[in-house]
Amino acid sequence: MANDREVLREIWEGRLPVCFQLDSEEVHSLQAPDAYYLMVPRLSYFPLVTDKVRKHFMRHIHPDKQEAEMWLDFNGQPLRWHYPIGVLFDMYVSDIQLPWNITVHFDKFPEDELLHCPCREVVESHFMSCVKEADVLKHRSQVVSNMQKKDHNQLWLGLQNDKFDQFWAVNRKLMEASGEEVFKYIPFRCYRGEGPFIQRLVRPVTEEGQRKTLYHLMQEVFPNETDRKSQIWRYIT
Repeated sequence: MANDREVLREIWEGRLPVCFQLDSEEVHSLQAPDAYYLMVPRLSYFPLVTDKVRKHFMRHIHPDKQEAEMWLDFNGQPLRWHYPIGVLFDMYVSDIQLPWNITVHFDKFPEDELLHCPCREVVESHFMSCVKEADVLKHRSQVVSNMQKKDHNQLWLGLQNDKFDQFWAVNRKLMEASGEEVFKYIPFRCYRGEGPFIQRLVRPVTEEGQRKTLYHLMQEVFPNETDRKSQIWRYIT
């Protein structure tokens, strides 16, 4: 893990320039508001980085909507807040034109497409559930169950506040095998556009005892060679 630290930091520091614009039909002021620009972490979640966006547009919407839940869409597709920002970008932006233009809404919440997220505690609950699920697959739940409450808090606050060292001081326990132990399964989830994600039980080594690569994973998830190549291309680009 120590040898990978520079790579991990580069991944952590990945950012996306985003242009937030209020839906023109929801503008209540005489003049439409300026767009709001942010550089957002790929590994974070939109509810953790959009407080300033909400404040920027608040005085331009109808007073009756100022307590409403804010939601986002890209090209008419509501963005699922419980997916990491980088995952959403890779799913929906095919031509890589930056900044990423996102529309902000305070009205007509798409109940059938999005989960409600009234506060950051909901994001924390979702994130920790994902961590526990991954630990069950990798370590039979032994790592998370041995953590103290302060470790959970440090992991979450590291993500929330974009603190690499704070986050990885705890997260490394979830990433490393102890001694000769081999992970039981690789926590692997493949997102494909608007469809449901694909999640399979994937062992970390082949029958010949070799460590599996991304290509091995794709062979299992996408037996069809054409589908496999297209998905790998999306991952590496």
